[in-house]
Amino acid sequence: CRVNERGVYVLEVAARPIGGLCSGSLRFQSPDHGSTTVSLEELLLRHALGDSIVGYEREPAASGVMMIPIPGRGVFRGVQGVEEASQLAGVDGIQITAKQDTVLVPLPEGRSYLGFIFAHGDGPAFVERAIRDAHSRLRFEIEKDLPLAT
Repeated sequence: CRVNERGVYVLEVAARPIGGLCSGSLRFQSPDHGSTTVSLEELLLRHALGDSIVGYEREPAASGVMMIPIPGRGVFRGVQGVEEASQLAGVDGIQITAKQDTVLVPLPEGRSYLGFIFAHGDGPAFVERAIRDAHSRLRFEIEKDLPLAT
C-alpha cells in the first residue's frame, strides 16, 4: 500500500518479491557468517517486522533456477528421471509443479511451467551446466490432446 496524507492506496495484492518458487535459489548468510542461511522471504519478513538486516549478505556461491518450459500443448501424464537428475553435482532440487492429467499450454498462450530445477555451485558456468544436465535427464510424457469441436 501507499500511505500519504490523502489516505491509503492499495498498489498490489499478494505481492511476491520474485515470481513463484524462483526465490528458493537465493540464500543469505547471517551477520556472523556462520553456516546458517535464511531465505529471501525470511529476510524480507525480518525487515518488515523492524528487525535489523544489517550484515546479511547473499551467500558467495552462484545459484540458479530453471523454469522448465512446456515443449508443446498436450495432456501431462508424468515425468521420469527426476531422481537421477536430482543427484547431479550442484543440483539442490527439482520440483515438478504440473499436475498429472491436466492440459498444458506452452508460453506465450500458457501461463505456467512444468516445474523448477534449482542449483548452487562455485560459479555461474557450473550452475548453468548442472541445471542443463538435470533438464536433459528429465523425460516428460505429454499426450497430444484432441481439440473440442465448437
